[in-house]
Amino acid sequence: MNYPKFDVIVVGSGAAGLYGALCLPNKFKVALITKDKLNTGASDWAQGGIAAAIGRDDSPQLHLGDTLKAGAGLCDRSSVQFLVENAADSIKSLVEMGVAFDRHQSRLSMTLEAAHSRPRVLHAADTTGRAIVATLAQQVLQRENIQVMSQAFALQLWLDQKTNSCRGISVLKEGKITWIQSSAVILATGGGGQVFSQTTNPVVSTGDGVAIAWRSGAIIKDPEFVQFHPTALTVPGAPRFLISEAVRGEGAHLIDSSGRRFLSDYHPDGELAPRDVVSRAIFTHLQKTGESNVYLDLRPIPADRIRYRFPNIIRVCQHWDVDLFTKPIPVAPAAHYWMGGIAVDTMNQTSIPGLYAVGETASTGVHGANRLASNSLLECVVYAAQLAKLELSPISPLAAPKIEAITANWESEIELVSLIRNQLPDLMWKSAGICRTAEVMEEAIAAVASWRSQLKSLPLNQYVNSLVPSQQFELNSVEAQSQLKLYAETLNLLDIAYLILKSAAFRTESRGGHYRLDYPATSADWSQHTVIQQEQWHKSPLN
Repeated sequence: MNYPKFDVIVVGSGAAGLYGALCLPNKFKVALITKDKLNTGASDWAQGGIAAAIGRDDSPQLHLGDTLKAGAGLCDRSSVQFLVENAADSIKSLVEMGVAFDRHQSRLSMTLEAAHSRPRVLHAADTTGRAIVATLAQQVLQRENIQVMSQAFALQLWLDQKTNSCRGISVLKEGKITWIQSSAVILATGGGGQVFSQTTNPVVSTGDGVAIAWRSGAIIKDPEFVQFHPTALTVPGAPRFLISEAVRGEGAHLIDSSGRRFLSDYHPDGELAPRDVVSRAIFTHLQKTGESNVYLDLRPIPADRIRYRFPNIIRVCQHWDVDLFTKPIPVAPAAHYWMGGIAVDTMNQTSIPGLYAVGETASTGVHGANRLASNSLLECVVYAAQLAKLELSPISPLAAPKIEAITANWESEIELVSLIRNQLPDLMWKSAGICRTAEVMEEAIAAVASWRSQLKSLPLNQYVNSLVPSQQFELNSVEAQSQLKLYAETLNLLDIAYLILKSAAFRTESRGGHYRLDYPATSADWSQHTVIQQEQWHKSPLN
């Protein structure tokens, strides 16, 4: 018996993972691994749309300029140039695959979003991500060379001890911890919004790809830059459902409890200022008033237009007893998108040979310190398309070891794991949220370091972080599998919390999605990336 062996393993089933798997040459045998089911990632939740300069009065150069401006001086210009120049081809590819973008007569409809100088955001009502992901998932399921492995949780990268190249991963699936061999591993696991108590991200967004790559020595870039979306539904008991920026692009107003439009107090562009500005303005306004939310008023938009553009927002708001046609929606900021991630080049190659990353998991340099609205789905598709050029080195199959049984009873250990999992998001929201200070972050770093140390001392850790390819295990119960997954996710969340906090303390300025009350100015000395390898933090010039 041999190890399960593929040419390529793709970890993650959002837009980046699905499109990447489809772009890989058909001659490759591909495993698509997803820890839940297909269509459960953040891409599926993306409402606003996908940006592309394809209008008559638009150009890639205008899109470039808008992206660079939103990125607050930290975008890698060559990466952004690559993104905007390949946008039209990516849209053409999605349309040919069957993505049903909205149209006006025969032309694709485009709307305006904050910080864009032209209407260039294509959409499918207000469920654009779902339309893209559903189409891509259908295509993946029809491909004979792609095997989908759902309910499979990636635990650890398999590194060749001689070359330090990536040769596969270990996964937890169906009660077994198994090593899967491949010539390349592509991490497309999305962001890590669940590290914050207030987030628009789905429950699967626990930063798994970044955490396992960092533990294996991959270079991580700019993790301090977190985009907080200004308008998440804020109703007791409701998840922080995102109210798309496109709503403000269509003419909705942000008002406070007195009905006053307050955004112009903070920025001349008002509701259409960049996301970090709007989120900070709301946060500051709420601190002044002592209230828990502001309001998004859609009543300036014609009712027929609302019904056409935002049916899903209408449906979700109605579910929570908010009739947006007659009263404004209560909203507040929430963690939304992670600009940082695993450092990659335009071929998605990380610092570890054989390891690639795409989508929110990766840091291409495209988003800088603050992502321009609707550039995330575009980045997924443009960069994942590069995988069509992937060249592989053959690897020899190895004989698999005998699987050993684990008789596990981790009840006492899981109490500690559950406690940390419950307390970490509140700690991160208070210490590394919209406004940060050194004193609060240093206390949080100490708490996170202590928790990481406690977790790594548990016997559970040997099954997540210390396995070697000669070890494979079979768990004795469904409960043991869920306990091990909870431990692994919590360890990943702690690691990305550590990366965010340490990097935010390291960067002594404010820029984009990183704002420090004790260093409120932007500094020319910090027009550089934060680069991390294992426990080493340093600055790196822009490309």
